[in-house]
Amino acid sequence: MFDPSAALRQGMIGLSKNTKVRDVVEKAPVSKDVVKRFVAGTGTADAVSAVRELDGHGKLATLDFLGEDTLDKAQAIHTRDTYLDLLADLADAGLTDGGRVEVSLKLSALGQALPQDGKKISLDFARSICEAAAIAGTTVTLDMEDHTTTDATLESLAELRKDFPTTGAVLQAYLKRTEADCRDLATEGSRVRLCKGAYSEPASVAFQDKGEVDMNYVKCLRVLMEGKGYPMVASHDPRIIEIAGSLADKNLRAADSFEYQMLYGIRPKEQQRLADAGNRMRVYVPYGDEWYGYLVRRMAERPANTMFFLRAVTGKR
Repeated sequence: MFDPSAALRQGMIGLSKNTKVRDVVEKAPVSKDVVKRFVAGTGTADAVSAVRELDGHGKLATLDFLGEDTLDKAQAIHTRDTYLDLLADLADAGLTDGGRVEVSLKLSALGQALPQDGKKISLDFARSICEAAAIAGTTVTLDMEDHTTTDATLESLAELRKDFPTTGAVLQAYLKRTEADCRDLATEGSRVRLCKGAYSEPASVAFQDKGEVDMNYVKCLRVLMEGKGYPMVASHDPRIIEIAGSLADKNLRAADSFEYQMLYGIRPKEQQRLADAGNRMRVYVPYGDEWYGYLVRRMAERPANTMFFLRAVTGKR
């Protein structure tokens, strides 16, 4: 059966990789409100300001300096250094104590795909960021990317956790392997963010039907909630949020033994409701110039936002 929402999602994901469309969109008179809604500015000062406001409303945050698929070592070095500066600024602002504000990073942005020693380079750069985070009193989470990098990312995670055991993992419920990965990672002290996934993946490795993805998300969430780790429930779906709360109650989890996560600009009232109810509510806050790919994937995940985006691009808001 033809699924128009799935077709739209696949089309939008394709646009996120289309450099010609990207050039047109980035040069178009895009309303600043569109980018501002989902991206906390371009510089470190913007990022610190955004998470300070979230902190003032009782919400946690994780910051992502946008960028991925880096094939230039100089750019990878720039990304590493930006994270080091960011962590220093967050610490100076008093926002890192107890992991209130942490950082999320993509290994591909740190040079994982460089033709020579990419895996080693990205791991060394990630280790430097983890060291800075530890000094600042906070944590790092390794973002997950498309399925071709899953094994390499988990291998790097295992290496980092030898010295930095609180380094967070991300698993994607649309991948068929994820329930097994959850079982492997649901160990004492293991921080695991469970999301649905935002990349275009083949049917051989990923569920294509939304209902199947949702079902697998719940299966994986059950494994994490029953385990000894620290689940991070990354979802905006009201049903998933309700199920997460029920599973936490069933497994006698204290409010500080898991957290909810949502994207900056998505369902802010629900974010505040969860925080006000005494839950740990962390907001994923991206910033930087490389907003196009991120923004289009957000449109793909939430098709209701697509027209909002397109109207702004064409100036027909």
